[in-house]
Amino acid sequence: CSRELLVNVNFPGADMKSPWSPDAEHCQYLCTQHPTCLFFSFIRPDWTRDKRQFFCYLKATPSGQPKHQHPILGITSGFSLKPCYPDQQPCLPRVHHHVVFHGGTYQSLFTADHEECQRACTHDPDCQFFAFFKKDFPHARHRFQCHLKFSWKIPRIPRIKQSASRISGFSQRLQQTQNFATACESKLFPHTNIPGFNIDVLPAVSPEHCQAFCSVRPLCTYFSYISHTFKCYLKSNPHQMARTAAAGITSGLPTRFCQPNNSKTYVGIDFPHSDIRNFKSDGVESCRRTCTEDPNCQYFSIVARYKMRLCFLKRVITMPVPAIQKEVNFVSGFSLRNCQYKAT
Repeated sequence: CSRELLVNVNFPGADMKSPWSPDAEHCQYLCTQHPTCLFFSFIRPDWTRDKRQFFCYLKATPSGQPKHQHPILGITSGFSLKPCYPDQQPCLPRVHHHVVFHGGTYQSLFTADHEECQRACTHDPDCQFFAFFKKDFPHARHRFQCHLKFSWKIPRIPRIKQSASRISGFSQRLQQTQNFATACESKLFPHTNIPGFNIDVLPAVSPEHCQAFCSVRPLCTYFSYISHTFKCYLKSNPHQMARTAAAGITSGLPTRFCQPNNSKTYVGIDFPHSDIRNFKSDGVESCRRTCTEDPNCQYFSIVARYKMRLCFLKRVITMPVPAIQKEVNFVSGFSLRNCQYKAT
């Protein structure tokens, strides 16, 4: 477990992915949540050689260590916190001046300052990050505007496919938002489509999985799920809901402030890639129990082949990854909700 950040040090090569990050601490958590990242290099805002500021380079080697370390101004490097078993919902208290977080806006309001904007984000269960227009923003009508922004809190599985030898499912630790004792009751409309008004299309393994996505997406008012393509269509229209009969499509409504049921397993379904580890397993229940007990695991697939069962534990990044840009008249940051939970 190595928490140390190496300032003005680069780990060249071995890149797997390069998402945005506002600082090295956020980049370290991205590496931690990525299934196979072992170390990283973050290009800081003071980097001047090119325009790669705010890029977080996630890296891995067979040895688990960088092949080279080079001293260089403007880069901070470090290691995944996977061995430390950190909280997978990190507290990100720092605000970023002269930086704008793009995308994901679902609500705008006016606040006196960025602290009030962050408080609004923290107390809104849908908000994950924010951007605030400072008082000297060039266009007067936008000054003091606070944009509340959304990021997925449940894992989006990159790919779903049919496979006769696979059984897949989810960790029972997964939660939509907070700890709610009430179980969600599904309101589904079988053999029904709600055409139009699409705001997002995601891979989903079932209507209930699609419903979970709709339930955490602030603008989603209803959804339609096409079973043979595993496609979940999230829709937004608070004024009307016109249903039509359609074979192979299930539609439904979101649930709010309740605990999703993650106990269902899917026979003949594989969730490929995103593996964190695998091992020989006694069966589906043993595989799911191990996934639930492992804080890094979000979902799993079990393979039955040649009388041997292999359990593959999997995860994807679920913390906010906003697009980032230098902008003089902005302040951006994250919800402090996770920090409040740790304080209590």
